[in-house]
Amino acid sequence: MKGRLITFEGIDGCGKTTHSKKLKDYLLKKGYKVLLLREPGGEKIAEKIRRILLSDKNKKIAPLTELFLYNASRAQLVETVILPSLKDGKMVICDRFYDSTLAYQGYGRGLNKGVIKCLNQIAANWIIPDLTILIDLPPLVALKRKGKTGVIKDRLEQENVDFHKRVRNGYLKIASINKKRFRIVDAKKNINNTWSAVKKTVDDFLKKGNQNVR
Repeated sequence: MKGRLITFEGIDGCGKTTHSKKLKDYLLKKGYKVLLLREPGGEKIAEKIRRILLSDKNKKIAPLTELFLYNASRAQLVETVILPSLKDGKMVICDRFYDSTLAYQGYGRGLNKGVIKCLNQIAANWIIPDLTILIDLPPLVALKRKGKTGVIKDRLEQENVDFHKRVRNGYLKIASINKKRFRIVDAKKNINNTWSAVKKTVDDFLKKGNQNVR
């Protein structure tokens, strides 16, 4: 693969979407070919699955159904967009990837983590992100910030605080297991502080990658 895959992770309301967009603009200015995607979604068929997953009208979706739908969306995105883009040498930024499924459906829902990891690998065609940035924020702070935007909450955002706490703890556990790939950015301060940390993280990653190439 000539391109690189950078993923953003974190609980709802942490700011990862904002910073993934800022990173896209930043890398474009540096001369990279950049593609910004989101999960679930990022592609026509995958976006249809996204609407099913996040609609607050579908509150009776079973956890196992939820797991399969996320990976169905991922398989479509990887096959039709991510793999071709990486082969084309693009810097692919993805707002969520398979770590979200392990955090939400594994630690949040309590589904078997071994099964989830296996399904994630298959759906992602065994792609591993080159860098994963975890935007970390306590659930109560994240939900408060999300509430100030006035945006209607989707099905997962409407889960109780305990659920989001389990997800956050899951993310931190995943990060501790995958230290080479993960970088944790504390988002408790303002957006400028968080962006500075994200930018430094990516700059360090790119610098290290260029040294490896040499």
